[in-house]
Amino acid sequence: MQLALVIGDVVATIKDANLAGAKLLILQPLGPSGDASGRTLVALDSVGAGVGERVFFVRRREAAFPFYPAEPPTDATIVGIVDQWTTG
Repeated sequence: MQLALVIGDVVATIKDANLAGAKLLILQPLGPSGDASGRTLVALDSVGAGVGERVFFVRRREAAFPFYPAEPPTDATIVGIVDQWTTG
């Protein structure tokens, strides 16, 4: 899992049928200190996150697991909203 900040949303009127009703959000991955780390990406939302929230997300095959038994074509999915985090 990785941390990210939701920085926007995506509206797509024509998309794969398995994405119907799914919310797409733009994420900026974050490092442990909270600074931007890496390239932005689009992820499916499985938890009701919104712009400005810190979230954690999964990539690859695991990204489809929250939607089982459906298998949406996704490379990244938000699986949690972060309340806080601390580093040593």
